[in-house]
Amino acid sequence: MYDMNDAELPRGSDLIPDGTFAKVTMVIRPGGVDGQGEADRGLLKASRGGGDTAMVDGEFTVAAGPHIRRKFWQTFTVVGGKVDEHGVSIAWKISKGTFRAMIDSALGLDPQDMGEAAKAKRVLRGLSDLSGITFAAKIRVEPANDPRYSDSNRLDRVVLPGEPEYARIMAGEPVPASPSGQRAAKPAAAPVPTAPAWASTAAPQAAAPMSPSWAAPAAAPSAPPPRSAPPAAGGPAWLNG
Repeated sequence: MYDMNDAELPRGSDLIPDGTFAKVTMVIRPGGVDGQGEADRGLLKASRGGGDTAMVDGEFTVAAGPHIRRKFWQTFTVVGGKVDEHGVSIAWKISKGTFRAMIDSALGLDPQDMGEAAKAKRVLRGLSDLSGITFAAKIRVEPANDPRYSDSNRLDRVVLPGEPEYARIMAGEPVPASPSGQRAAKPAAAPVPTAPAWASTAAPQAAAPMSPSWAAPAAAPSAPPPRSAPPAAGGPAWLNG
């Protein structure tokens, strides 16, 4: 027998509102592709298209506020894709800037501080060190390009120390949303061809598995999800407490 009375009710499928400010924690979901160095063995995720790109697959969990424990997902290219005049991946330069902003936000570093102490905190043994980082973020709603899929939440930008919302976000206080702009209209759905009656019933989509939320930095850390990259001993400040 299975008693379902004490089961949690399903969460709604509504999105986090566009322009929401929130403190979030990013966990990296290993994809089986080796990165640079032992610390990133099996960390990256290959491109679905079979190209030369490899990505960090980030799972973001809201750590405080009215949307606490809500999740969204985003990938960051770190290898491959178009290159600049020096042969450096353009997508990697964008991702690297985002990762640096996460560190500055997490540790309260002035982005203009290039002193030796601040620079040392921005040095990682591997990208796996970023798994578990908690920082201030602005979240957007990204319209789906394909009418078969739903809109989704994405990281709009990292909120840095010195910005008016930063201290309140990191304190877990509510901050009024600031929508990023008018959302693009969805493409019109393609006409559905005539099909037999049994083909008209759409197969149900499996719900995304819910991973346990990470505790805020001030609380005792909880165990990471099974697919999370385990933090190595002696890591950065946000992992050492």
